[in-house]
Amino acid sequence: MKEPEVTLELAVQHGLSEEEYEKICRLLGGRTPTYSELGVFSVMWSEHCSYKNSLAMLRTLPREGKVLLARPGEENAGLIDIGDGLAVAFKIESHNHPSAVEPYQGAATGVGGIMRDVFAMGARPIAALDSLRFGSLENNRVKYLFDGVVRGIGDYGNCLGIPTVAGEVYFDEAYTGNPLVNAMAVGLVKHDQVAKAIAAGVGNPVFIFGSSTGRDGIHGATFASEEISKESEERRSNVQVGDPFTEKMIMEATLELIKKGCVVGVQDMGAAGITSSASETAAKGGVGIELDLDKVPLREQGMIPYEILLSESQERMLVIGKKGREQEIIDTCEKWDLNRSVFGVVTDDRRFRVKWHGETVVNIPVNSLAAGESAPVYERETKKPQYIDELHSFDIHSVPQPENYNNVLEKLLASPTIAGKAWVYEQYDTMVRTNTMILPGGDAAVVRIKKTKKALAMKTDCNGRFVYLNPRRGAQIAVAEAARNVACTGAVPLAITNCLNFGNPLKPESYWQFKEAVLGMGDACRVLNTPITGGNVSFYNENPHGAIYPTPVIGMIGLLDNADLATSSFFRQEGDAVYLLGENKGEIGGSEYLSVLHNRVAGDAPSIDMEFERKLQDFLIQAIHERLIHSAHDTAEGGLAVALAECCFGSKNKKYGADIEIDFADLRQDFLLFGEDQSRVIVSCSRENQAASEKLAKSAGMPFTYIGRVGGDTLTINDLILLRVAELEKTYTGAIPEMMNR
Repeated sequence: MKEPEVTLELAVQHGLSEEEYEKICRLLGGRTPTYSELGVFSVMWSEHCSYKNSLAMLRTLPREGKVLLARPGEENAGLIDIGDGLAVAFKIESHNHPSAVEPYQGAATGVGGIMRDVFAMGARPIAALDSLRFGSLENNRVKYLFDGVVRGIGDYGNCLGIPTVAGEVYFDEAYTGNPLVNAMAVGLVKHDQVAKAIAAGVGNPVFIFGSSTGRDGIHGATFASEEISKESEERRSNVQVGDPFTEKMIMEATLELIKKGCVVGVQDMGAAGITSSASETAAKGGVGIELDLDKVPLREQGMIPYEILLSESQERMLVIGKKGREQEIIDTCEKWDLNRSVFGVVTDDRRFRVKWHGETVVNIPVNSLAAGESAPVYERETKKPQYIDELHSFDIHSVPQPENYNNVLEKLLASPTIAGKAWVYEQYDTMVRTNTMILPGGDAAVVRIKKTKKALAMKTDCNGRFVYLNPRRGAQIAVAEAARNVACTGAVPLAITNCLNFGNPLKPESYWQFKEAVLGMGDACRVLNTPITGGNVSFYNENPHGAIYPTPVIGMIGLLDNADLATSSFFRQEGDAVYLLGENKGEIGGSEYLSVLHNRVAGDAPSIDMEFERKLQDFLIQAIHERLIHSAHDTAEGGLAVALAECCFGSKNKKYGADIEIDFADLRQDFLLFGEDQSRVIVSCSRENQAASEKLAKSAGMPFTYIGRVGGDTLTINDLILLRVAELEKTYTGAIPEMMNR
């Protein structure tokens, strides 16, 4: 089959601008690219692969720290040191666009892809997390997406044997047309067994192994770099199809090859498939690479080079082997019943060269494809959206006070964003590998590291509504809450990965949101000393009805040197004293209370003092390490009243009520109870430890207010709320199943 002739019009159809097409011709020495070369440039210069609209801002983020073992972008995933010769590899990525048109496979392949990023570094995955956003569950289309995404995540992770231990799910009309599906993986590796995503050693063989290559997923990277439209449903071929059982074999083979030391580099074939994995490893190694597509195992007849190079068929790996050890690689692949082929060689000319049927169809300088090098980098025009000042001017005090506080609490607990997510995580195997110490439903998951005393705490977090109202402060809050959730378990927050979900970067208002959020994220990470290890940018999360809320999801990793200190979020003992760590301010801007009870998204995001936040977390961790605290739970969506209710019914073994008495001072009662003020944690401690806890708080200068005692079977708050815990829990746990069954 003869390839089509390349024209400017065809280049534009591939998502390239006229300026970019002219630059491509210059990089090729003045000649017109072949059709295959056009395809290569179109995917490698897409936002998804090149970060051309985000890289300038990402470079402003804090990327240094004593725990970092790899700089962001250097490897497949972030890598941090946790002592004793062990490292944690972790990363989060989006699969939003595929999940919008094919939710089951979109979510499943998102899990598969992020797992490969982790085990390509030699790290065995030990946990998965997810961060999900959907529209209203009153919408049948949203129910279909929600159901498909959850089943896709569960089926893939369960088959792979990796526990899904934590995450978050938000529901808001802003995500109706564009669900967000962000998947995170965490793995462990010894320092001396870390593999790099690099090509080196002239003459070394290039292997492809795993599934055969088909036409699924072609132009998935460019599909992810444009807005969702009515035509998106017709592009299901851009969505990959996953096979978790093959992935399991690939994982074991990859880890075995790395352990044997017979490979130089390993790279997952994710977005842009063969093209990205081969060209990126060559660019990182400062070498060239030559491929022969006739040697690629195919599962469809008549595939042309363009299709083979751009296919995003799942469960495939690229390996740079060591010359002379080819047979070891072949034997290992045979052991795990995997397709494998030597289809290339490392060269010294720094060219990405591809042959097919004896002809050279691609001959490109490798650096011209590399993000941040010859690939374009833009800093787009910004404009503060008009809506922000309008929403900030809303008179919060015009909101009427409730007549029945019991009803308000029950309505908030039934709100899908707040309600229990057991319908989601009970579809996941959360205990496989038997390391999970704190299960989904708590502030953060805790996973034991076998053969050590250590454990890892992990969490994903972001309130997109806060970022919508105040991008810089909202991003600070996302980092702070992720760290606070980890600190509530007793773990020290170490580092983050991020998945930045935004609208069209070519729209000044959207790019302003992105820029401000990145600045806020950087500010918070510097104060908390949690450097950024890498992540993902997902732009173009828009549809004809508008953009999503800007949603910079934070994936936080923390370390417990002593796993025995792992602290849960729920009350654990009758008679314990209940304290509020932090201060009440009564801020309801962007709150669930304002949205659910008054149908308004308005006001400003809650205020946050990052220095105070850091001191609060330091105190909390110290108190847990001194064994003064039985439970710790941060206040988030729904505010103080919701957090107290969650403390009452978190335990599966025994439910505890609480008798709470709060000094409202000059704050409105509803604002204090349901406002989402930052830097607050509810803690419980025994009578015997009250004095020591108060003394420690005083020495640290931390507001630490006694508010009540654990006991009984009701939650009582002053004379405003009196409800049986069993009824509250029934409302909380039953809300999502009931809505899904309507």
